[in-house]
Amino acid sequence: MFKRITGLFSKERISENEETLLQAVDISRLPNHIAIIMDGNGRWAQRRGMPRSFGHKAGVEALRNVVKLCSELGVKVLTCYAFSTENWKRPQDEVSMLMDLLVEYLDKELKELHRNNVRINALGQLNELPQAPKDAVLRAIEETKDNSGLILNIALSYGGRTEITMAVQKIAQMVKDGEIEVSEINEKLIGNKLYTAGMPDPDLLVRPSGDYRISNFLLWQLAYTEFWLSNVMWPDFKREHLLKAIIDYQRRERRFGGLKKK
Repeated sequence: MFKRITGLFSKERISENEETLLQAVDISRLPNHIAIIMDGNGRWAQRRGMPRSFGHKAGVEALRNVVKLCSELGVKVLTCYAFSTENWKRPQDEVSMLMDLLVEYLDKELKELHRNNVRINALGQLNELPQAPKDAVLRAIEETKDNSGLILNIALSYGGRTEITMAVQKIAQMVKDGEIEVSEINEKLIGNKLYTAGMPDPDLLVRPSGDYRISNFLLWQLAYTEFWLSNVMWPDFKREHLLKAIIDYQRRERRFGGLKKK
């Protein structure tokens, strides 16, 4: 099994520590869907006496490495929390810088993502984005829509409560229009009205930066997700950290409210 996994990385120089971690990964029991709250960029920069923008730029490299690892391993869905509805409250210069970084990331990485069969998707209210980043996201979605590998969900102008509210509004309209009866409203219908319709719920949530909250992220979908928390700031988050999270996930028994298997 180890030879099979490391063969995926033949084009990359990997560290001895990463090789050891790869040996411990059961490739047949990977989480289908990994969600990540990419947090700690600003604090990482400030601790180094640098502007917050420096941390956000360093965070882009961490994202690149994680996306590549998930694609190489064969993870089906990766959802990254990039910009929340609450982030609009940040200073305008920081918001503008984050939007510029989004455009830069997509422009630089799109060809490689496309070549590696990654399908880009966005979760959130894209209509709230400025024109340039909105165009970049829509272009990336269109160019990769037929790819069959890793689905990369980028959560932009995203809020879990807003997502659920919009789903409820859609269902209420269906009832009003006579398309369904109130008695037909169930969990499956609600799930089909969320941004993640048709995708499995996250198996694993990774939260770096030392915080212990989900920050309005995937409130419906995280009902039975396994959490992996770390004090590592996102710019310092390496492939090894994600491998450790996956290994820890594989050691857990998921009962979904049932009893432990004997």
